[in-house]
Amino acid sequence: MGRACLWQVDFMILLKNISKIYPPNIAAVRDVHLHIRPGEFVSIVGQSGTGKSTLAKMLYAEERPTKGKIEVGGWDITHIKNSDVPLLRRQIGVVFQDFKLLPRKTVFENVSFALEVSGATNKRIKEVVPQVLKIVNLHEKGHRYPGQLSGGEQQRVSVARALVHRPKILVADEPTGNLDTFNTQEIMELLKKINEFGTTVVLVTHNREVVNALRKRVITLSDGEIVSDVEEGRYKL
Repeated sequence: MGRACLWQVDFMILLKNISKIYPPNIAAVRDVHLHIRPGEFVSIVGQSGTGKSTLAKMLYAEERPTKGKIEVGGWDITHIKNSDVPLLRRQIGVVFQDFKLLPRKTVFENVSFALEVSGATNKRIKEVVPQVLKIVNLHEKGHRYPGQLSGGEQQRVSVARALVHRPKILVADEPTGNLDTFNTQEIMELLKKINEFGTTVVLVTHNREVVNALRKRVITLSDGEIVSDVEEGRYKL
């Protein structure tokens, strides 16, 4: 299927026997088969070095699989061209552990930058940015700089930035890794809210408490392989 399929309603994720091998012969992910339905909230868990972040990176084409097939919204992205990656990234928002904010830009400018690089008009920027800042409850702090915000607020800015293209999928790779308990709870409530809007959320984490509080689907990796896939599950490792 072609790129037009990105806008179909059935925006599912399908991984077929995916492996990622790094030289000389290190298997980060091995023979993973996975189906994530549209609108799901899925936690991918496991101890450090189990391949969960590598798996997430293949979803948004930061990494390419060594073998197997990846389909997102019916689009085969297994060997996606570099020129097509920006199109994919508009449909898959990504939130990282370390925020990745531009320190010399305000909150508003950090969020609007994601639209500017994709060629959005000033009119669209002025329309969309306030909307997403309101979703993350930072609409009154658009003039501040990252250094003037708490860690939790900085992460909410990165979530807002990931939402500007109204993605059908949000991949959150250890989004609470640098946060205290209070801010962790705030970010998780925000991710649940985004999921309730209909966005598929893929959470990559090693935080047992976060996963167990969600009571959503839990996929556990060990040595690059799926060892458990449980609806409304718990992280037991």
